[in-house]
Amino acid sequence: MSHVFEDRKKIKSRIKRIKGQLEAVERSLDEEKDCFSVLQTLSACRGGLNGLMGELIEGHVKEHVMKNPTAPKSPQDKSALELVKLMKTYWK
Repeated sequence: MSHVFEDRKKIKSRIKRIKGQLEAVERSLDEEKDCFSVLQTLSACRGGLNGLMGELIEGHVKEHVMKNPTAPKSPQDKSALELVKLMKTYWK
């Protein structure tokens, strides 16, 4: 996953944000906060995880599937980008 190492700082920042959100869920449960508040924070965690997964998959596709990710001209490269775009939309 060489593409991961290029974006390591960005990825680690996302992970820290997700960790903070999960810790907030745990605190909310300990403090017996209302269900809506807990579910809202969990939803934010899910969004963060989905965003991270989308970025990692996009990097993987561009690094290992596409022949020319900087200037996609082949049908395979165009289809790969369409698939990544579709997956990102699904995960939002």
